[in-house]
Amino acid sequence: MDIVLYSDNINLLSHWEKALKNEQYKSIDDLEDLHNIENSIIIVNYAACQNRCQSLLSELRERGNRLLVLDRVPELDTAKRLLKYGAMGYGNALMRDHFILAAVAALREGMVWLHPQLTSQLILEIPESQDANEELLQKLTSRERETALLLKEGLTYNEIAERLEISPRTVKAHAQGIYKKLNVSDRIGLALLLK
Repeated sequence: MDIVLYSDNINLLSHWEKALKNEQYKSIDDLEDLHNIENSIIIVNYAACQNRCQSLLSELRERGNRLLVLDRVPELDTAKRLLKYGAMGYGNALMRDHFILAAVAALREGMVWLHPQLTSQLILEIPESQDANEELLQKLTSRERETALLLKEGLTYNEIAERLEISPRTVKAHAQGIYKKLNVSDRIGLALLLK
């Protein structure tokens, strides 16, 4: 899939281009030019389309595009609204390069991507169930169980690493094992399964 960048802010475009230096992309400087894009990953600055976002996202999704909306001050309510309108990703417009690349990779795979802090906030909104899912947790090693319960609570990999006194890389490895054993694809799926 092609990658298309749109922002009315040259500094944001420059930041995104730097992150995507090893990817092929094109930048568009006129919002109307987006109407001609099909079957692409489109990264768009929320402030540049805020007034027309719902109709724009809907139209671009109908053309087979996958949209990553980046905002200067990301908020969970905005994330929920944009996902409802058809965005497949939402995060901070100035986030680090590896987050931008992770978002693009997720969209390429047809998955939804949220900045980890927003994912943690979303997980905290999932209501607790009365049943602890002991049967599911029995499929996991003791360290995976500890990690799963902390992921369910919305902690980030770094926070879990600190609490368990292991590296964030080890937390990520445990998380991948948990997702595979419990047949979920991400932290939100895990939280829904265990809460």
